[in-house]
Amino acid sequence: MIGGILTLACLSAGPARACDIALALAVDVSGSVDQAEYRLQMQGLASALADPVIGDALIAAKAQVMVVQWTGDNRQHVSVPWTSITDRDRVAELAAGIAAAPRRWWQFSTAIGAALGFTKAQFGAVSTCRRKVIDVSGDGRSNEGPPPGSFAREMWQDGFTVNGLAIEGSEPDLTTYYWENVALGDGAFVITANGFGEYHARMRLKLLREVTEQVSRAGPDQVPAQN
Repeated sequence: MIGGILTLACLSAGPARACDIALALAVDVSGSVDQAEYRLQMQGLASALADPVIGDALIAAKAQVMVVQWTGDNRQHVSVPWTSITDRDRVAELAAGIAAAPRRWWQFSTAIGAALGFTKAQFGAVSTCRRKVIDVSGDGRSNEGPPPGSFAREMWQDGFTVNGLAIEGSEPDLTTYYWENVALGDGAFVITANGFGEYHARMRLKLLREVTEQVSRAGPDQVPAQN
């Protein structure tokens, strides 16, 4: 049933496009994330992308996908560069690259604003894609560098959507923080994972929403405050 819905969504989008969505997946590797939790994130992300329903939706959208690791201010790294998803072999290559990606940092702070600024700058290489989506997952609030809202107006004006996956456990009510400070743009949303053990299932659900057209629109009042 889900596969049929996704197929209809892709077919109803109109004429074929060179690229319907550029999706940047920004993964938290700050000091609060231990090595086992890092592996749960990367393997969960790889498994979610390799899901046939998600893979077929990415192919239909002629998606471009990139993965960024981020932690403190000035510490962001493109782990997997933009990958053009043209067939299932490219999906498999993407998933394998994510699963094998080594961790870049271990002991630094959480700089969500800096991660957003760095990730936004990478979209120049995929400027022809119709939708520009940044997917931020993490287990803590920003505590270093520019606040997440620093780029809100600029990202809104440039047509970005930022979605969040809040991994609850390290800090109280992280989901609300992500809603108020991270999520922005058309159809923006936040999904909660109650611990890293739920990461794979919740990321799969998140990707299902991201690679299909969203009907709802986030109004200007949902742009994070520039605090």
